Amino acid sequence: MTRTVTWQDYDAVLFDLDGVITPTAEVHMRAWSDMFNAFLASWEGDGDTSPYSDADYFAHVDGKPRYDGVRDFLSSRGIGLPEGGPDDAPDADTVCGLGNRKNDAFNVVLARDGVQAYPGSVLLLDHLDRLGVPMGVVSSSANAPAVLEAAGLLDRFRTVVSGRVAAELGLAGKPAPDTFLHAAAELDGRAERSVVLEDAVSGVRAGAAGHFGLVVGVDRGAGDAALREAGAGVVVADLAELVPDGAA
Repeated sequence: MTRTVTWQDYDAVLFDLDGVITPTAEVHMRAWSDMFNAFLASWEGDGDTSPYSDADYFAHVDGKPRYDGVRDFLSSRGIGLPEGGPDDAPDADTVCGLGNRKNDAFNVVLARDGVQAYPGSVLLLDHLDRLGVPMGVVSSSANAPAVLEAAGLLDRFRTVVSGRVAAELGLAGKPAPDTFLHAAAELDGRAERSVVLEDAVSGVRAGAAGHFGLVVGVDRGAGDAALREAGAGVVVADLAELVPDGAA
């Protein structure tokens, strides 16, 4: 089913990356699961050490900056670790150490397997290219540029606000709207005339909190109802639904 969006009415279109343009969310999910389950199996302190599940990913990790995801998941299990710092070794039992451990696992999988963009997402990128609509990527992942390069899409975007860029600029991560607002400004767009496309509940909340003109939820597993409740005005299963018939 095609959903009608008059793209020319908008100043900018801002895409989340993982789960929206590329299926790297699956790689992230596997990396988080491997990392957390190994940690829980070895943890001898207080807290709930039952196995980490996909439900934990969607409830506590999905769409958030890495260290926020670690912190929120550990809190949900009643496990207290020192915060540490971004330079912590991946084997350190700190919030940052666990985040770095997960990042290393992701990079191994990306280098080994590469990544292919969703075909429907490429159709929408092609359509927006033809219309001349400025596009940007806003991702909590520090690896966003590397993923886009691996997928052959880096040159499609005028700005990429990754987790690393957000940290350097002191921008709050999703569900705060700061990274999306920064990206819109980079593209000379106003929030009320820009579109956010997100598959994570936290990202949809960020778009809604920033009062963007349109927030599109991409249902890759979070669920139509959850995305709408978070603030999505439109929910699709694939971005091809946003390309007018005959425009592909």
